[in-house]
Amino acid sequence: MKPIVSKDSVVYFGQECYTALNSYLDKANHSKICILVDSNTHESCLSLFMSKIEKEYDIEIIEIEAGEIHKNIETCSGIWNALSELGFDRKGLMINLGGGVVTDLGGFVACTYKRGINYINVPTSLLAMVDASVGGKTGVDLGNLKNMVGVISESEMVLVDTEYLGTLPVEQMCSGFAEMLKHGLIQDRLYWEKLSDLSKLELDDLDQMIYDSVVIKNNIVFEDPTEQNIRKYLNFGHTLGHAIESFYLTHPSKPTLLHGEAIAIGMIMEAFISSALLSVTSDDLQQISEVILATFPKIEIDPKDYQKIIALLIHDKKNEKGTILFVLLHTIGEAKYNCIVPDELILKAFDYYGSL
Repeated sequence: MKPIVSKDSVVYFGQECYTALNSYLDKANHSKICILVDSNTHESCLSLFMSKIEKEYDIEIIEIEAGEIHKNIETCSGIWNALSELGFDRKGLMINLGGGVVTDLGGFVACTYKRGINYINVPTSLLAMVDASVGGKTGVDLGNLKNMVGVISESEMVLVDTEYLGTLPVEQMCSGFAEMLKHGLIQDRLYWEKLSDLSKLELDDLDQMIYDSVVIKNNIVFEDPTEQNIRKYLNFGHTLGHAIESFYLTHPSKPTLLHGEAIAIGMIMEAFISSALLSVTSDDLQQISEVILATFPKIEIDPKDYQKIIALLIHDKKNEKGTILFVLLHTIGEAKYNCIVPDELILKAFDYYGSL
């Protein structure tokens, strides 16, 4: 597959990943290399990745605990200290081998250590391949608030090798699939329709589906890298989705939601709002709801929690001057940003989801 070029990075696919990586390592002459893994990718992915490196380099492995709960400044501090103790200078390189937590957090650590060292993302989850590792957004959570601290700075390259997906649990695959569905909903109806009927898709189609998803995101990011306008489209489903994810993350009595599971709920609810405020038809709303619920289990949200979740919307990063701004759909494949939604309609969106 042809590499996808962004403003400051390149996304490589398949075996070409390692040709590009080895060429880069040979020419860059980094003083040290750190590979950041979590406890899962250390066990399942590191040996495969190391087998692809052709020459001997001074490589250190730093492992963090797996899971969103560890995506915080405390984890960053541990890595910064480890890099310092290992004698990393500004000519060092960080390779982030993992899912969205590893690529987001590792990118942020690299961008801030000694005011910035180079980094490479090697996504090992579907979510990271189609979304988290592409576009230069790095960061960590602040308590239960998602991605509140971070910078936008692209990696040297992104290496997408679907061989890493072989050890991924089904629920993690579904989590990434939510972002792929989102890309179709905001930008490409034909892509959405292709994804909507998984019964017609073969495993061999996955590489092309991932490629098409990265193309959609890259085209948006290329035009608006710092999210001043159309990059906001990529937040469809995330205004309510992130609030739901944050709420469930800090309530032990609630089920743990993966990112994609929360975004799936957010997309259904924000599609409902789109049908009320814009021109999404009842047929399209029904299709969106049915397609998403065919992949993602229905989550029972207690009506007593609605207002607590809504209260978290004030922290959404798209907000301006205290106004909560949504991304909505004109229709499948066409989005609109900076939409103001009345509180009573947000409550109706919760009721709609609950009625399905």
